[in-house]
Amino acid sequence: MGLKMIRLFLLLLAASFITECAQAQAPVLNKYTFGEGLKFTGEKGYKFALTGFAQPYFESKFYTEDSLGQNAMNRFRMRRLRLRFSGSVADQKIEYRLQVDLSGVSEVGDDEGAFLLDAWVGYNITKRSKISFGQRATPTDNRELRMSSATLQLVERSRLTSAFSSIREFGLFYQGDVRFKNGMYLKNYIAITNGDGLNVRNADFGGFKYGGRIDFLPFGLFTKFGQFRQVDMVRENSPKLVVGASASLNQGMSSRRGRNSGAILYQNDSSEVSLPDYFKAGVDFLFKFKGFSALGEIVTSTANVPNDITARVRNDGSVSSNFDVDGEENVERYVKGRMMLGTGYNIQMGYIFKNLLSIDARYTHLDADQDSFLNNGTFYNRPNYYTLGVSKYMGRNYGFKIQTSLTYVDLAEGSNDINSRPISGNEVIWRIITSLAF
Repeated sequence: MGLKMIRLFLLLLAASFITECAQAQAPVLNKYTFGEGLKFTGEKGYKFALTGFAQPYFESKFYTEDSLGQNAMNRFRMRRLRLRFSGSVADQKIEYRLQVDLSGVSEVGDDEGAFLLDAWVGYNITKRSKISFGQRATPTDNRELRMSSATLQLVERSRLTSAFSSIREFGLFYQGDVRFKNGMYLKNYIAITNGDGLNVRNADFGGFKYGGRIDFLPFGLFTKFGQFRQVDMVRENSPKLVVGASASLNQGMSSRRGRNSGAILYQNDSSEVSLPDYFKAGVDFLFKFKGFSALGEIVTSTANVPNDITARVRNDGSVSSNFDVDGEENVERYVKGRMMLGTGYNIQMGYIFKNLLSIDARYTHLDADQDSFLNNGTFYNRPNYYTLGVSKYMGRNYGFKIQTSLTYVDLAEGSNDINSRPISGNEVIWRIITSLAF
């Protein structure tokens, strides 16, 4: 169902684009700025932009008590390779975006990559309210996910984002802004989505996901979309602050956090699919002033397991009635143990000098529930992350930058490496990335 809807959406988008171009003169190149892409304009307010960036990446991971280096791992890869088409027609009443990633790597690195990222059409009801339909980033994730991957303060997003975010979803999105006479803003977001993440190709299990966000900007808007970029590249002349809160309810979730439809399925006595509900809430802020920036986020999640579950579906499609947890049959604990449940917070800050050298630091903490996949020894079971980073920007438009960071990770007892070998000591990760945008 999801894939058919996306295909239909792309067909309608292409038809709209061709029709608009046929009715108007061919668009002409209006502006090109290194790092900000090609911008075209045409008749009747038509605008079109083509942007993209590439991010080669290196990572080295080792352990403090592994003197022989048996568990060390080095990795080279193309972290992101993205191309984005966006524009507006009909005097900017209708907007659209199509973004693809050619790297084959996921946004946070622990799921399979996806070719199609964004595919949506929006309608501007008024100057301060709009509605969009399609696949895009959801406002119910933490604030870091509302910032472009090309503008990150550190090499990678925080582990909070990896643990709780769904990143992109398919559905209906609304945004309404309120501007007060003193310049303050209140931004309201509502989302009704499939709750299964992006590029859903399987059957749509469970119900819808309902969520929203409220952002308050007491000192007015940030300069040049600074609310959606991490470092204070423009060096705000006056303090800028946004404080927000988000919440969502995913009715019938068939994955760990709402990214992969059909990954985890359960059944009742009638062999009907029965799934847990997933609730997530968070608060966050972003502050910028004269080169200094600070980002803070906290997210918590809980689940409600239906009492009619009697069987689980294995990866090969077979069915099992075994729900063993610590030697006892317990359906609720087993189900929750496969979901991302708990609380986490992330705080990061940095300063960018006038020569465009940035020094940044971050601390992330994950507090897993007793029954949660956050206790998994291979991928999580790591409560504390300490990161220091240095970045050098070659311009104020993110056209080219080089970033490196060092992360020290506390490992809880029972942690393993990616090959399931027990780990002694703690984990150290060195990363370096370059970003080139046109």
